[in-house]
Amino acid sequence: MMNRLEGKVAIITGAGAGMGKETSILFAKEGCKVAVFEINEMDGIDTVNKIIQNGGIAKFYKVDVSKEDMVRDAVNQVKIDFGKIDILINNAGIVGVDKKCHELTVEEWDQVFNVDVKGVFFCTKYVIPHMLENGKGSIVNLSSIYGTLGSHELTPYHAAKGAVFAMTKQDAIAYAKNNIRVNSIHPGTIMTPLVKELGSRMEGGLPAYEKLMSEKHPIGHAGEPIDVSYGCLYLASDESKFVTGANLYIDGGYSAM
Repeated sequence: MMNRLEGKVAIITGAGAGMGKETSILFAKEGCKVAVFEINEMDGIDTVNKIIQNGGIAKFYKVDVSKEDMVRDAVNQVKIDFGKIDILINNAGIVGVDKKCHELTVEEWDQVFNVDVKGVFFCTKYVIPHMLENGKGSIVNLSSIYGTLGSHELTPYHAAKGAVFAMTKQDAIAYAKNNIRVNSIHPGTIMTPLVKELGSRMEGGLPAYEKLMSEKHPIGHAGEPIDVSYGCLYLASDESKFVTGANLYIDGGYSAM
């Protein structure tokens, strides 16, 4: 176990799989106590068990980030359980339907915004008072390259991740004087279990999908969840004490084109 986050307490949303799971495990290895926020109880408990097996400290909280009452109660319970909250990683999100604007229903639009935008809002809203009490804090919002770029797919997802990008800038300025830092991460294609499952559906299966994605990223391959986790680690740690309002692209050069 290392100590880049020694003595800190982090809430990580969507911590049952993919980037959230990897980040939770990495943070615990670095000495952080991890509050695992996850809607899927089995996945969340699995993350906690893996952390404990490695000698770390973690606790599971069943949370649907689109439900304000659940977020409020869980955040307050984390304070009771661990005594403070230093870090918030707003990772929970969904992709939603792949439709153009004129094809979308209100329900399809709201489904994505309720999780990807309201979820960030609710978690930030209820964590900030605890960070104000601490006199410092670090919030990392998971946006996407699709939060700042256009593409031929996933209209509601683009709009939602764009909102997260803008919220990051606003909150960074709003809380800078309080020593609460707010930054965003913008991943490219990351081979999470969800992405692999979606990729396996295309013609040619997962190998064809990986080849297609590799060609789109100048570095020549797609990313892995741990690539994003190390970015979260830097922004959550005191190593980035002079970094706020930044947008870290972890995308193999995709956004540089």
